Amino acid sequence: MDFRGAYSNIKDQVRALEELREKLPSLDTPEPPSIERDRPRRARQLHADQVEQLIAAYRSGATVYELGDRFGIERRTVSNILHRHGVAMRRRGLSPEQVDDAIHLYNLGWSLARVGDHLGVNHTTVLNKLRERGIPTRDSHGRPRVEAGGAR
Repeated sequence: MDFRGAYSNIKDQVRALEELREKLPSLDTPEPPSIERDRPRRARQLHADQVEQLIAAYRSGATVYELGDRFGIERRTVSNILHRHGVAMRRRGLSPEQVDDAIHLYNLGWSLARVGDHLGVNHTTVLNKLRERGIPTRDSHGRPRVEAGGAR
């Protein structure tokens, strides 16, 4: 009786494994280069003459959104600059007639953003006014919006 079995002649198996090992990449190969990432940048700083232009434009009626676009900065940065220089901020709300107009346009299917652009205010202002009046709002897909904590 022969008890050697399939594993008794390991020379062929060792040879096959060595051939496979030669096909593997060596441990000496360099690693792929790491991905270069941009460093976070500082906020854009305006020069003194640009700050003066910004303040003059705001006093002439430009909105913080328009000024942010014009100078390439966030609207919050515009507000911070104006506050730092003691410029009185004007609150641009909606008159009751404008709120009625916003409700009408929104009920026609206009988006909050489109209504806000039409009335010269941010879409959040429109949303807040619609909520104050108890107008049900839609999500971005046109479905009725479920308020936080509301029934589903």
